[in-house]
Amino acid sequence: MKCFLVILLAVGIFHTTAYAVENQAAPSVELDHQRIREAVEKSLLLLERASAGSAEKRPCFTCHSQALPVLAITAARDQGFKIDKANLRRQLDHTAAFLSRGKENYVAGKGQGGRIDTAGYALWTLQAGKHKPDDVTAAVAEYVLQNNGDSDHWSHNSNRPPTEASDFTTTYVALRGLAAFGTAEQRTRIAQRRNTVLQWLLKTKTSDTEDRVFQLRALFHAQAEAQTQQTFASQLIAAQRKDGGWAQKVDMMSDAYATGTVLACLAQTGHLAPTSAGYQRGLQFLLQSQKPDGSWLVESRSKPFQKYFETGFPHGVNQFVSTSATAWATIALIESLSKLSSTQPSDDE
Repeated sequence: MKCFLVILLAVGIFHTTAYAVENQAAPSVELDHQRIREAVEKSLLLLERASAGSAEKRPCFTCHSQALPVLAITAARDQGFKIDKANLRRQLDHTAAFLSRGKENYVAGKGQGGRIDTAGYALWTLQAGKHKPDDVTAAVAEYVLQNNGDSDHWSHNSNRPPTEASDFTTTYVALRGLAAFGTAEQRTRIAQRRNTVLQWLLKTKTSDTEDRVFQLRALFHAQAEAQTQQTFASQLIAAQRKDGGWAQKVDMMSDAYATGTVLACLAQTGHLAPTSAGYQRGLQFLLQSQKPDGSWLVESRSKPFQKYFETGFPHGVNQFVSTSATAWATIALIESLSKLSSTQPSDDE
């Protein structure tokens, strides 16, 4: 009898220990706060240079030179980094002026080049810069609301992978733009459109990382059930490579664009804590692949249809996608600092 009790006790201890180990947090690989800050400071200088250079040479708004740099710059500002405030103001004014010049076309339902991608990313840029709604943003929101009105989602107009080649991305920036700048009169129609889009998001298959990132962002934005979001997030997390990064497509190598978009998405939707082992491995990949000048190089997959011009960002013909990659990588690094800042002394202490 005593032997039997001893065996039961041993088994109980074994299962208790096994349960504890199974549910124990992964070993910490948390990176140095200062190392991350230095990486961000270097990349910010390049993003500010690229956005300024683009605005000087082209009157048009671009996702790679206005939207994504502004998202990174405003995230840095909010985390206490020193930024070029005059340049940020210029980028926001540049974006607002671009939309203003197209107001008549938006009212007429024509939009501008790039259509919903352009409109959605421009509104996202203005939202990040705390631009106040006005008659121009209301016109753009109405255009977005009516575009593809007989469909259950928004379709991309360009074929410029990875940023402008996914219906999931286009649908997300449309939803976000409507939420930020939709008027009171549009509210009911926006809610109806969002509910329709939610069903499309749940049933539509994805083909690459860009699709999966913006599918999850859109599900989060459309307030899909928490368990549903977690299912999609888990699939995205499971795609992490042994090197700590993510790839744009299954037959490609890990790169900063895919890794940055995934980490930023998972952190901002609350599905992967920046202190988790998986996130930290992703940060390690980004820090190790960052160039000495502060940039990340990603080779372009887009066929150029506009005349090439230099913005001041490195990497020549690959500069536009590399600017986008650098912006997303920077955002992912900044997301990790918000948690680290709450547990480590600041530089002022």
